[in-house]
Order: sequence, then structure tokens, then C-alpha cells
Amino acid sequence: MALNYMHMSVSTTQQQDKTKAGQRRINLIWEVTQGIIATQITSAMIYCAIHNIKSEELAYAFFLIVSMYFVRTNHHLIGGVGAKQSQEQR
Repeated sequence: MALNYMHMSVSTTQQQDKTKAGQRRINLIWEVTQGIIATQITSAMIYCAIHNIKSEELAYAFFLIVSMYFVRTNHHLIGGVGAKQSQEQR
């Protein structure tokens, strides 16, 4: 029994594929780092609340870091060197 495969033309170069793979790796590292920082600052806030420790600086850092973690808008942006697709204004 013969299988019919549709042949699709390649639309990217090897260099573009390498660039995108590198960007995905950097994005993964950045996402993991942000998650660790947000988890640590949240744990510190919980620890201080349990032990009745007051720290305005910690509270400010908590709200700044956690709010930036959740409201940042660069999920879809591509960084790094190389050609980038033009962005549409929304």
C-alpha cells in the first residue's frame, strides 16, 4: 500500500530556523527565571505574613514583580539579532 505525501515547499532558511530556535531557548530561560523570581517573592511575603514581619520594601517589591510578571506585554515579541517580521498596529 503506497502512502501519498503532500510535498510542501520550505518557506524558511536554515539560518532563520536556527535564529528562531535560539530565540525560543532564550524565551524559555526568561520565562523560567521570571517564574522563579515571582515564586520566591510570593513565598517571602507568605513567610512574613505568617511570622508577622512587616516590610514595606518587600511589599513594594512583591507588587511590582508580580504585577509586571502578569501584565507584561512582550509575549509575542521576538528579540535577538536577525531579521524580524514587521509588526501590525493593534
